[in-house]
Amino acid sequence: MNIHSITIEVADNEDVAATEHFYQDAFGLDDRIRVGVSSTSTSGFRGFAPSLIFTQPADVDVLFHKAISGGAEVLKPVAKSLWGYGGSLRAADGTVWQIASASKTGDGRPTGTIEKLVLLLGVEDVKASKRFYEEQGVKVSKSYGSKYVEFDSGRIALALYKSANLAKQVGVPPEGRGHTVSP
Repeated sequence: MNIHSITIEVADNEDVAATEHFYQDAFGLDDRIRVGVSSTSTSGFRGFAPSLIFTQPADVDVLFHKAISGGAEVLKPVAKSLWGYGGSLRAADGTVWQIASASKTGDGRPTGTIEKLVLLLGVEDVKASKRFYEEQGVKVSKSYGSKYVEFDSGRIALALYKSANLAKQVGVPPEGRGHTVSP
């Protein structure tokens, strides 16, 4: 399975152009993010969080600034942590994003290069979900037992994370309904 783009759904046709414009201007994700109109309403945590990974912490700062200037809401401010440097935000369309660098320190110069785009899916049972994808022929590239699994899915990495843990990681309550993303 190769994921070439992610489709994010919005409430109506009027939101499509604005959302496409935001993702192009703030994130530079023109061909990796597509926008469509949802047939169902959503609320709260939607059960997924795209994650942009950069090599330089300075890129995280630049992207956060662009996203906030474009109307995004900070959920978790950018900060150093055990795993690196990053934070999370909610785009105007409601999608919760994680922006990070595995490096806590860099050379200070932003490169603008996205190292990886990961589609984090919140699931109730990571092991069972992993088995499902393996049965579909998707190869595992990283696995940390029942905590986190990442698949070799091409241009966009697909990863599984326990739903409640993903919500906590990005700074939102775990309650919500609706499906607004598709690989």
